[in-house]
Amino acid sequence: MPQSVPAPPSFDELLDSAQHQALHLELRDAYAVGDERGVYDAFLADGAVPAYDSAFWRPWVSLVERTIARGVAVRRARIVSEPVTDYIRFEHAITASNLRAGEEVRWLGRRCASDLALPGNGFWLIDDRLVRFNIFSGDGEAQDPEHSDDPQVIKLCTDAFQSVWERAVPHDQYAI
Repeated sequence: MPQSVPAPPSFDELLDSAQHQALHLELRDAYAVGDERGVYDAFLADGAVPAYDSAFWRPWVSLVERTIARGVAVRRARIVSEPVTDYIRFEHAITASNLRAGEEVRWLGRRCASDLALPGNGFWLIDDRLVRFNIFSGDGEAQDPEHSDDPQVIKLCTDAFQSVWERAVPHDQYAI
């Protein structure tokens, strides 16, 4: 009888399993994530951003707050092309809620990352033990993520995140 392979953890399970740190590196200039469509369109129309306590933010804020309450650092670094896309302007505008939830967020212009060794996809790295690669189609639609606990892959992602983090600008100092 074939041995069953355990299903990869859900994103909530992944962050709930973190004990020390959850690091997120974003590499795309645009995403086509369906659940953001309404708030993104509102932002494009009049610069409106969802409130911190809105239904849009509630699941994420709750997850980050409970993660940080356990003493886990949650850090996000974004590599972006400059001038930035409308989507990156949107991300920058809504990042205040990420910060309020307890995340640390930094930005790095793509020109400043040319000499860094980076993986082919953005990722979440949990406690230097598990990487979740966020896979997107060419038009920005989310695909099934991939996970790895390979020590070489973890080292690549750890080193990539750290080198980006050291060069990146804290959110409040990054002007769009």
